[in-house]
Amino acid sequence: MRVLDPQEVAEVEVWAFDFTGKSAAEQKQILGRAEYTIYKKAFDESKLKAVLNEKDIPVTKTIILPKSHRAKIVPEPTYSLRKHPDIRIARRAAQAAELAKIVTERKVSKGLRRTLYQQARRIESLSKQRLDEITAEIPVEKDGED
Repeated sequence: MRVLDPQEVAEVEVWAFDFTGKSAAEQKQILGRAEYTIYKKAFDESKLKAVLNEKDIPVTKTIILPKSHRAKIVPEPTYSLRKHPDIRIARRAAQAAELAKIVTERKVSKGLRRTLYQQARRIESLSKQRLDEITAEIPVEKDGED
């Protein structure tokens, strides 16, 4: 099920772990803690204090992550085109419509409903930001004032 529009992903960040000498159980525990740590990091850094994730991440102790590597995965000029606020609003709206359709057709998890809500919040935020940008460019005349 498509929760995230892959066209919205412009950059990726990865953390490389060294599992030399670690048992499968140790690796699983480390990865679980890393997932929760990265989830918390993404949540805390999010403007809307939300992460598009259908499934709940199990709460664990956080860990110190290894050095990350972050890179843009979308080349120019595609990056600039996709970054345009009107394109992003349209794509988010289409994604929200697709999720809403799935909600009406199937028995869905609370996570999918939460994701639909977060998509709507993101559309609202992007739309408000774009409206503020546009209206700031247009001088508003007040009646009776020159």
